Amino acid sequence: MIKDTQYGKLKVQFHQNKSDAGKMMAELVVKRIIKLLKKKKSINIVFAAAPSQLDFIESLLIYKEIEWNRIKAFHMDEYVGLDKEDSRSFSNFLSQNLFDKVPFKEVNLINGKNISSINECLNYAALLQENPSDIICMGIGENAHLAFNDPHVANFKDIEIVKVVDLDSDCRKQQVNDGCFATINDVPKFAMTLTIPYLMKAPHIFCVVPGKTKAMAVYHTLFSPISEKYPATCLREHQDATLFLDNESSILIKP
Repeated sequence: MIKDTQYGKLKVQFHQNKSDAGKMMAELVVKRIIKLLKKKKSINIVFAAAPSQLDFIESLLIYKEIEWNRIKAFHMDEYVGLDKEDSRSFSNFLSQNLFDKVPFKEVNLINGKNISSINECLNYAALLQENPSDIICMGIGENAHLAFNDPHVANFKDIEIVKVVDLDSDCRKQQVNDGCFATINDVPKFAMTLTIPYLMKAPHIFCVVPGKTKAMAVYHTLFSPISEKYPATCLREHQDATLFLDNESSILIKP
């Protein structure tokens, strides 16, 4: 680690590269898991699906001391219309890279192919209410979104837990930049997402954001006024959130 500091209540770590950032996030997530499981029979963790999360996920899988059979897994967003078997779906991404590799107590996936997206949102919201999140593992989008809460649909006072949103052009371009889709025309226009108030309600948030394409989003997250214009700015108000940056994503910041 190059340096750690704080912006508002948000703890920020600056790392030399994305591998180091992912490894450190995994280390701190594991410590939190162990601490929580000393007090609770099981815990609930929400995971993000994106290439930016791979170093963290791969590092997390190395730890043999994690009692996976006491952890219920959830994910934070999914495209409307994509089956969980579709290689481009977030369900598939997390299953391939994490959920199918260790024996979770439960894995709870958002069904993107549900005939009624609204009903699926209600179903998943009920599940989350029954199993309040202990830990959120996330990233930040190129437009500073959290989950699929793009600026035009982000609502810090949202009364919903899960909702259907339309994706803005910057968000859809990011999916192409990430190599998840060949062209923007291939990217679905709608998705289901956990809302910002639900994400912020979790006691512990860990957020890893590597790569030069995220540099401007990181800058806004740390320095712009806290508002839905840059949804990730709300992290500066969370009681226990840590942001992990690499040399590329932090290039506009002077640590």
